[in-house]
Amino acid sequence: MLLNDCVCNTTITLPSSQVQLHLRWNTKTYTGSILVAVNPYQLLPLYTVDQITLYCNKRIGELPPHVFAIADNCYFNMRRNKRDQCCVISGESGAGKTESTKLILQFLTAISGQHSWIEQQVLEANPILEAFGNAKTIRNDNSSRFGKYIDIHFNQNGVIEGARIEQFLLEKSRVCWQAPEERNYHIFYLGGSQGIHAVYKGLSACRSFLCCIGTGRVFLTCGCDVAQGDCTSCDGRNDAKEYAHIRSAMKILMFSDSEHWDISKLLAAILHLGNVEFEGRLGIICAWPFLRLDVKSLEVLIVQAADGRDAFDMSKTVMMGSHFLLIFPQGIYGRIFLWIVNKINSAIFNPASQNPKNTRQSIGLLDIFGFENFDNNSFEQLCINIANEHLQQFFVHHVFKLEQEEYLAEHIAWNNIDFTDNHQALEIIALKPMNIISLIDEESKFPKVST
Repeated sequence: MLLNDCVCNTTITLPSSQVQLHLRWNTKTYTGSILVAVNPYQLLPLYTVDQITLYCNKRIGELPPHVFAIADNCYFNMRRNKRDQCCVISGESGAGKTESTKLILQFLTAISGQHSWIEQQVLEANPILEAFGNAKTIRNDNSSRFGKYIDIHFNQNGVIEGARIEQFLLEKSRVCWQAPEERNYHIFYLGGSQGIHAVYKGLSACRSFLCCIGTGRVFLTCGCDVAQGDCTSCDGRNDAKEYAHIRSAMKILMFSDSEHWDISKLLAAILHLGNVEFEGRLGIICAWPFLRLDVKSLEVLIVQAADGRDAFDMSKTVMMGSHFLLIFPQGIYGRIFLWIVNKINSAIFNPASQNPKNTRQSIGLLDIFGFENFDNNSFEQLCINIANEHLQQFFVHHVFKLEQEEYLAEHIAWNNIDFTDNHQALEIIALKPMNIISLIDEESKFPKVST
């Protein structure tokens, strides 16, 4: 679902062949200024260069509903009104939000008309972010496991001069555990023996690592039923081919060979830490060269984090130690991801000019993870669903509340529309000073807090 401030018309003026093409693959419609799209789960011939040319400088409704129409009207309103624009892309997991974001970026870089290096860098940022932030889930082979806001900057001539990416709520728990038939992040599987597995000291098979098949140590030691991803391949993706694309994209975004090597070593350390057992030292020995820690330092770190002491008490520290070995790799991966986003921004972001004559506008794209409801929902699902509920409240406020208030003010005859208003639920969860989130935050600050 895409929002902007454009007006919807209903006239269609297309060549008959184009009309037939769009009617055959009719997966979109308008409701006011909102585009409602259904994911067809197949590649459609509606996103070519010819389609981009077709939708340039057209009013919404003049052509059949299309994501390019929303992108074009954002660009047109930005140029005409000299005001920043924003597209909010919302929907449940697997609805096609990430693909819609890429299509809008494709359209904006094409309509900018320069085919410059910065435009290429903006486009190539996506595959890198997907490799480190997307994963195969039950419903989606390329599911975004983080939220992102891309701010695209245009100069006074409407040419892209830079961009900035903000990321939030990376699903770090996936690093050590995945639901049945799901995978870890794509980067752990890309390239095979030619990829990051080249630094795994001979253990090149994904199934050698528990992090790749979803068995977290904390679940084993707590005696709970273990939910395993147990999935290392994805029919809809070519892991070997996509690794070459990632390496090419990283070079375009100015990642040096040494930086790529350091990332690979940290990823290797994460996988080895996932194999650590308290009965042995093999996992720690494999991990320490990549972390630049000696074995003793890493053992002390684990023990102190588990029980605050300098020696193992197996009856008391195994569970907390296992919990630490679940959290530690997640923390490392979170920092890797944040560093990668900052590295991309350093390549594509250009500070605004101090000259008041050189003003610039921007178009923002908000691509947020979809609503989720699993058999076992973690804290990540709570945060994801709260964000989606806020977007739903934004939708309700603008589409129902404000419109009906305008009808009343103008004395328009209309039938009242009943709708579900979730503001009370949001207040209980997140309205300060007393709410569920603040209670969780307070509880987490106590020593030896339960998990």
